[in-house]
Amino acid sequence: MDTGFNRRGPPIAAIILAAGYSSRMGCLKPLLPLSGRPAIERSVQAFCDGGAGPVLVVTGHRAEALEPVLDGLCAITVHNANFDAGMYSSVKAGIAALPPAVEASFLLPADTPLVHAATVATLATAYAVQPCAVLYPTFAGARGHPPLISRRLFAEILSGDGEGGLSALLARHEDEAAEVDVPDQGILLDMDVPYDYARLAAVARMPSAPTVAECEAILAAHETTDRVRRHGRAVAAVAQALAQRLPRVDPDVVTAAGLLHDMVRERPNHAQAGSAIIAAFGYPAVATAMARHMDLEFTGCNADAAAVVFLADKLVREDRRVSLQERFAPALERFAGQPEALAGATRRYNSAQAVAAAIEAQSGASIDELLAGCGVLA
Repeated sequence: MDTGFNRRGPPIAAIILAAGYSSRMGCLKPLLPLSGRPAIERSVQAFCDGGAGPVLVVTGHRAEALEPVLDGLCAITVHNANFDAGMYSSVKAGIAALPPAVEASFLLPADTPLVHAATVATLATAYAVQPCAVLYPTFAGARGHPPLISRRLFAEILSGDGEGGLSALLARHEDEAAEVDVPDQGILLDMDVPYDYARLAAVARMPSAPTVAECEAILAAHETTDRVRRHGRAVAAVAQALAQRLPRVDPDVVTAAGLLHDMVRERPNHAQAGSAIIAAFGYPAVATAMARHMDLEFTGCNADAAAVVFLADKLVREDRRVSLQERFAPALERFAGQPEALAGATRRYNSAQAVAAAIEAQSGASIDELLAGCGVLA
């Protein structure tokens, strides 16, 4: 799947609105830390990595506090001296500062900082293929941020009085709008009050893997069958249970890889095909585990995420738990007269046994004990 990175198309900019008072939060939202980085830095980087440019940040309230952070980023600061007039004034300030060559611009409030770079690139690519007045990202059927707004609306925005806000103006062009479904829960997550921030901070601590909801959206986007999804959920549950006493194995990675490992099961070389899709979204550890779920030569002492997912896949037939002997016996019997195929099945069986032994040694518990409460029926 082409996510649009290194795209070639019309010049598309991004405007981040960071001029507000953050009154309900009680502190300046763009500077709140998310996984060790200010929220505004995450947003700027997502647009830069997604291929948008220039990236403009509209400042206002406490601009002097934001400037030192923005100075080190690939962003242009636009100060809105009229910021106390409301967000629409910041939208106009950003639009007015765009270079003439820009054909469309993303518009993102600074309190929605978890949008993925892949989402930016996907929207930009979709716009290049079929330009429209407004292109909205959607997740699980709901519209989110950032909309991508065509230049043909810029004059109307600049001449508008802001009555009803930008949403009212965009609503007048609903018949010229389009949507792109993206596997990015971040488009819906904003932070107005401290509770919202706590929720975003928890999500931001999972940069190594997509959330479960995002995995389900990815599966839906690729029309993965219900049968394959049930198998993936069982593998994810088993993998998570196996990893629970392995401190060096990220449970979010094995959960996502378990859910997604067969996402394009009907394609040739499906393990690598699915892995490439997830790697393009910025999750290399998940992609690696997916790529190796069918065949893995394990000779070490410590099981990593890929080894855990490999074993979990072998401990699940359809959506039920089985022993390694149950899983491999039919293949070993079927390939008895086919030396090459038999050698492959035997190698995988031996690797699975070696991974199981390593996990038991690392965890101090048997595989059956680890899986006792995983929720997957035997």
